[in-house]
Amino acid sequence: MRLILAAALAATLTAPLTAQTLPGAPVASRVTAGTYPVDAAHTQVTWQVNHMGFTMLEGQFGASEGSLTIDPARPNATKVDVTFKIDELSVTSAAFAKHLKSADFFDVAQHPTARFVSTAVQASGNKARITGNLTIKGITKPVTLDATFVGAGQNPMNKKLNIGFRATGSIKRSDFGLGMAAPVVSDKVDLTINAAFAAQ
Repeated sequence: MRLILAAALAATLTAPLTAQTLPGAPVASRVTAGTYPVDAAHTQVTWQVNHMGFTMLEGQFGASEGSLTIDPARPNATKVDVTFKIDELSVTSAAFAKHLKSADFFDVAQHPTARFVSTAVQASGNKARITGNLTIKGITKPVTLDATFVGAGQNPMNKKLNIGFRATGSIKRSDFGLGMAAPVVSDKVDLTINAAFAAQ
């Protein structure tokens, strides 16, 4: 009997977290209609390019400001507006970061931020196709993102509603004046966005 109890306890302690043990879950009824500021500490854009056919190279941008306006009863009326801190981009080499910030690429002295503003949302269950305008380096182009509702619920730290999404999409560097070294370094950039919004 002791062996059975010990095995059961060990299984409980090593069992993976499930949706029931997490504060957030992709349940639309948990979302209260309203406008929510972006949670800058938990929002990020990861970009990936093919570097000369040798490696897949990645970097990140964080958010500085923005908002989500959402009503679970009218998901296609959702609006997203988020600004990202290009001048605080993150890569694994200081020299590479300096080059990316230079006029060869992002020219952060003149264009320290990028901004995405949605223009249309087509929702289906916990997924949505979001069309919007992306502005980088003063150039605005339409982009389409495929988004998934990750979850909503009360944050146990501050007892306030949090809402989160994950989205993917692709853009061309050359469309935004960032085409240096293309196509040796891929013109196509794959984007992964983790976006969090929190009640105040």
